[in-house]
Amino acid sequence: MKSSSSPRALRNYIEGGIPLDARLTYDLILSIFQPKSPLHDGAVIVQEDRVAAAACFLPLTVNPKLGKELGSRHRAAIGLTEENDSVAIVVSEETGALSIVADGQIERGLTVDELRARLRSLVLQRQSATPTREVQLT
Repeated sequence: MKSSSSPRALRNYIEGGIPLDARLTYDLILSIFQPKSPLHDGAVIVQEDRVAAAACFLPLTVNPKLGKELGSRHRAAIGLTEENDSVAIVVSEETGALSIVADGQIERGLTVDELRARLRSLVLQRQSATPTREVQLT
């Protein structure tokens, strides 16, 4: 699979967070999202197979059509994808429910398998528009 986000497109968000430039691994993501971790608050930005930064703050959508049930985590994912050619994955802090966001549109309540399939589909769509290097989604 291939990643589609241009490094420049997300540079301001990366610079506003804590730059990591680390290989994307399960253990790293688990460490970042431990509640007492200094990296826990904010978003993780992944580009290709690297964690570019953590503790990043993203732009909140101002879409008045969104329901009140969506909190700042979901609104930030929507806002980012409204402004950038990015795909965002959201894990609800309250319920653990999985969502994926692209082009300002959110799909909620996905299973892990549904999330994986949808992510592959979205990345493949973007890959045809922007040639980048191979990245394995596991």
